[in-house]
Amino acid sequence: MTAAEIGRTAAACAEAGAAMIHLHVRDDGGQHSLDPALYRAAMTAVRREAGPDLVIQATTEAVGRYDRHQQMAMVRTLKPECVSIALREVMPDEASLKEGVPFLAELKRERIGVQYILYSAQEAGAFRILTRRGLVPDERPFVLFVLGRYAKDQTSAPTDLLPFLAAWENQGPFAVCAFGPKEGACALTALALDGHARVGFENNLALADGRIAPDNAALVRQTADAAGIMGRTVADPDQTRVLVGIESA
Repeated sequence: MTAAEIGRTAAACAEAGAAMIHLHVRDDGGQHSLDPALYRAAMTAVRREAGPDLVIQATTEAVGRYDRHQQMAMVRTLKPECVSIALREVMPDEASLKEGVPFLAELKRERIGVQYILYSAQEAGAFRILTRRGLVPDERPFVLFVLGRYAKDQTSAPTDLLPFLAAWENQGPFAVCAFGPKEGACALTALALDGHARVGFENNLALADGRIAPDNAALVRQTADAAGIMGRTVADPDQTRVLVGIESA
């Protein structure tokens, strides 16, 4: 919740195998915030506790509190190393492309890495079309498929990934996040299919054996330790910077 807690959590997750932290900050009332000052405090804590390498990805998530103009304004003020952007929030329709497309181009010029959040196979297909129209500044953008966001009881299953992949048609690298106790199984399914994974308390509290995880690092470690079963190795922060478009390969 606090900057200090986020810093300690980031260090523990990096030690467990994480290459990037997906960062939310909260105001004095514990509510989700896009306040750049709160982000800077949290980022300073992450650098102090976890060192200079871990990639810090700031969320632009609206959660019903912010509109797309406020989201874009936050990114322009903060200029983070990396951001996550939900297609349905920043570019929800054709009319919004007039502002959204130049914004994405601006991020590219500023060398801000972007991960695009997609909540359904339909969104994955729509975003693939935008990419092929040349409206996204990366030919192979990095996306995050949110599995099970609108499923019954908001729980995810590994098979939820299949419609996303069919709609995406290998347009670029992908990661998944998943809700509920099968988060680990969803992550390993993504790994088996040459994808990547985001895990943690934002979406799930349980380990694969049903126990409540003691911390975020336990969920990271569970996936990192099992990656070899899927023939994968854990990325380091430099490899991750290439993946999200911050650095060239």
